[in-house]
Amino acid sequence: MGTELLAPLDLAFWHLESDAHPMHLGALAVFSPDGGGSPGPDALLELLGSRAAAIPRLRMRVRDVLLPVGGAAWSADKDFDVHRHVKRVELPEAADGEGAFMAAATRLAGELMERPLRRGLPPWEMYVIGGAADGPFAVLVKLHHALADGMRAVAIGAGIFDEIASVAGPGRAGAPAGRARPVPPRSWMPGPRQVAGLALGRIEDLGRAFGVGASLVRASRLDLRGATALSASSSGTRRLATADLDLEAVQRIRRAAGGTANDVLLAVVAGALRRWMLERGEPLPGADPRALVPVSRRRPGGAATGNRLSAYLLGLPVSEPDPWARLRAVRGAMDRNKSAGPLRGAGAVAVLADQLPSLAHRFGAPLAGNAARMLFDVLVTSVPLPRSALSLAGCPLRALYPMAPLARGQSLAVALTTYGGRVQVGLVADGKALPDLERLGRCAEEEVAELLAALPAL
Repeated sequence: MGTELLAPLDLAFWHLESDAHPMHLGALAVFSPDGGGSPGPDALLELLGSRAAAIPRLRMRVRDVLLPVGGAAWSADKDFDVHRHVKRVELPEAADGEGAFMAAATRLAGELMERPLRRGLPPWEMYVIGGAADGPFAVLVKLHHALADGMRAVAIGAGIFDEIASVAGPGRAGAPAGRARPVPPRSWMPGPRQVAGLALGRIEDLGRAFGVGASLVRASRLDLRGATALSASSSGTRRLATADLDLEAVQRIRRAAGGTANDVLLAVVAGALRRWMLERGEPLPGADPRALVPVSRRRPGGAATGNRLSAYLLGLPVSEPDPWARLRAVRGAMDRNKSAGPLRGAGAVAVLADQLPSLAHRFGAPLAGNAARMLFDVLVTSVPLPRSALSLAGCPLRALYPMAPLARGQSLAVALTTYGGRVQVGLVADGKALPDLERLGRCAEEEVAELLAALPAL
């Protein structure tokens, strides 16, 4: 793999990072031996390292370039050493039983997620947590957002699993299947039709960017008062929590209410925030908090690298006391978002970032990052996983909790994925702003139960 310029949005993520605001996303994958016992921590570390080293994308680092001015490029790390990236950490406390292990592993993962990835090296890390004989273990994966969006992160990270690694073969884990077709040689000079097409496409892109920019100005809030916990000052600390929702329950609610499963999950997040705020004695905000809901623009068979994102803005109806009214409000708002499309509206800020020059990202990223609080209060994202059962070293994957980065001025990010008949929720928060994050996870589970209990009355 040769040198490759960072796309504008990737460059934005690269320059948005600071020590207090690391821009990596992640996942905590939990495995349990299935009667055969764990291979042991040393064997797990060796296996994980060999599979990660076989993923070409994980050998790339970011370096500055002269042109375009302010730009950067991916290039192969000639001194790549997988042992700098794949490590084992022991739990700081005894954890007998899966429940105790999960609690201890989640606390440790929060501490590891606080640490920015080392620049100058390929921007990723993996940690083996636990792994004693016959006991559960976890793998924490950290990938810089410049390296991958959620869908691309899944494609890269999947290379560590037994099923994908065995199909890909040596040196091919995480690489696209199949052989690239040869491209016939052609002149680098574009013809008249190509010039016209490029010019027309650029005009359309700029017109779209102006439209998004105008929507951003209209949607920005100068009065930043809202939910106290969601608008607290950043401390640079991280706390993680998880929740598990019954997928069949979510689907039953969806069939009764209409819409999509994602509509149900967004309403569950709104209801969980309401419960959590009331239980901690915090007054409900005068204006409903806004969620930024990312939308993938990646197409099957399209470019494999770089972030391809847009997003919708959604008011989370925490002021509405009735859970079914909350669901109807979320469904209506998402229907309006989808009708407008992911390339319009203030949520399409990533589309605007794609049109800015490299120099603007290098020097304007801190200002843009500080403005995020004027646009939204919480990130809520869904990450797709392969539907097949997955394992590592013969140990089945029991759960995978995705983790999204916190933007400047944000205290909470919610990520969801579906695996094994469950919706697994990963909560990432500022550790000082939201010390009771575990309670928010339980509120999400209670919200699903309340919606399900009201089904017969519909």
